[in-house]
Amino acid sequence: MGDREKNWDFHLRTLSASARSSNFASDPASDPSLLNSVKKLYDLCKGEKSEDLVARVYPPINKLFQRCVASISQSRSSIGLLLLAILQFFLDFGEIVLHDADPSLRIFFRSCLSREFADPSTADAMVEFLLHNKKKLVTSFHALLPQFFPMLLKLIAWNGGKLEKSFLKLFPALMSPGSFLPLFPSLLDLPILVVALEKVEKSSGPLIGSSIASIQKSAAPEMLLALMDEAYTGSTIGDGGLDFDSGDSSSIDVADPSFLELLKDENDGIAKRHCTSPGMVAAVQCALNSPQSDRLKQSLKMARHLLDIYFAVALHDVNDSLRCALIPLLMTRYSSIFPDRMYAYEVRKRLLEFMLAAFQRSPEFVAILKKPITDRLAEAYDNPDKTELALELCWAIGEHGGGSESHKDAARELFESLELLLYENLSSRLVSIRIIPTQFSKPQYADLAVSSSRLGLRQDSSLSSSSRASQKPSQSRLLCFVVTAIAKLATFDRELLPRARVSLAKVARSRLSDERVCRRARDYLGLMNEPAVCLSILGPSQHSRLPKPNLGTVNWGEGASKMVSHIPFYILSQQGPPFHDFSFSDVIPKR
Repeated sequence: MGDREKNWDFHLRTLSASARSSNFASDPASDPSLLNSVKKLYDLCKGEKSEDLVARVYPPINKLFQRCVASISQSRSSIGLLLLAILQFFLDFGEIVLHDADPSLRIFFRSCLSREFADPSTADAMVEFLLHNKKKLVTSFHALLPQFFPMLLKLIAWNGGKLEKSFLKLFPALMSPGSFLPLFPSLLDLPILVVALEKVEKSSGPLIGSSIASIQKSAAPEMLLALMDEAYTGSTIGDGGLDFDSGDSSSIDVADPSFLELLKDENDGIAKRHCTSPGMVAAVQCALNSPQSDRLKQSLKMARHLLDIYFAVALHDVNDSLRCALIPLLMTRYSSIFPDRMYAYEVRKRLLEFMLAAFQRSPEFVAILKKPITDRLAEAYDNPDKTELALELCWAIGEHGGGSESHKDAARELFESLELLLYENLSSRLVSIRIIPTQFSKPQYADLAVSSSRLGLRQDSSLSSSSRASQKPSQSRLLCFVVTAIAKLATFDRELLPRARVSLAKVARSRLSDERVCRRARDYLGLMNEPAVCLSILGPSQHSRLPKPNLGTVNWGEGASKMVSHIPFYILSQQGPPFHDFSFSDVIPKR
């Protein structure tokens, strides 16, 4: 016990001596013995489990924390490790000394981490600290991590690599009702964040020891001088002998303000940045014009892993209102993704999988989101990515009956939009004057008709002949899905059946270059003559949503285990005699 008393007395005197020393008073982090003393005192308090000892150690440690925070702007040494050690003391013994650690944690994020997120040692210790205290932070300080997720994303984007596995375990704690929606575009644009950080480091020097806000303030006079030099001498900023490919940190980049705008964090107010904003465009252009760095390649992989966790949480642990609000955001960003071919493919695949799974889980979302769905259908031929999105939306509309039994009005409006899309395509292929059906003269569909009527003009006038030829397969594929969705909606709502017959008949008699579309329309017209078979094949997949049981229909999902009443015997005639020699597996094969 005597040795232990000498130890903690020695470390207490070390803290007091540091406070009195003129060499370390303004920069406590420059004294390397302080970190060791704080850790030793923490270990002693942890081992002794003595409240008296904790009460005696707390005052000098708290004073040290305040001195460190006050000297951050003048400190030349990394102070992150020392503050993390003190914060660990506050978290574990705060209840004993009645110290609320929440303000201290927020001060650390705002003052220290904003300056040292690029320091590898601080980043490593920070992730380890958060992971070690994850349970306590989530339960006692549940708003902390979601509030500062932009700072943590900057930390992991810059350091990545060996911290990825630990950060993936920590990531779900960043999600809360307030951060759920803003987190999605931040994850999607993680590679752009890396590009902006690298560009700022190249033009403004190392990121360690200075916050983005301070860089932005200090860069403004330099930019003004550079622009004045251009005005008086006639030389452009880029032509003044500055080599942007070299490592000269004194060079000035005209795109710096845009990149710095992208790097704003919770200290400066997070603004909703559109994918066509100057900063986003500058970052994408910079990425296209330069080879990918190792850090950028790492961020492309890490963003996909983070999105996997994000969508898993969104599908199972998030309420319906947030999940529904996320889907329009997915639709908007589907065609605006970082221009790396493999990254864009993998991300779009994940977006579609989540969107369709959300519709499967909550079919009423199709009706609730009829406006954004209709807008995406109107953009179906803007580019191949939007065509693919419209195709999947058509499938969702038909698969889920436009929503559910209680959303028939919305289903009919979606039917109108599909019908309009079909007629627009037919008219743009067959005649120069597009024919809009008379039922779209209603005021509530005026905007839809106008926005969609531009569709044919865009695909005819803005594309070259080679581009139109390359889009024919995707257009035919989209038409197949549109025709199928129309037939399925009409099967779900019998009042739409006459209009569906007219639409399908127009397609069947049209002179489309792709015979598959016409053949599919004819097949659906034939099915509609057999209501029971049509309902079995084209009806909703969830029979529990039907208003009453439909006798004589086949639930194909249960075909391997249950006998059904009506069997299409014409299928058996193709096998030849004897016609009576058959089994149900011939008609409904097992999975």
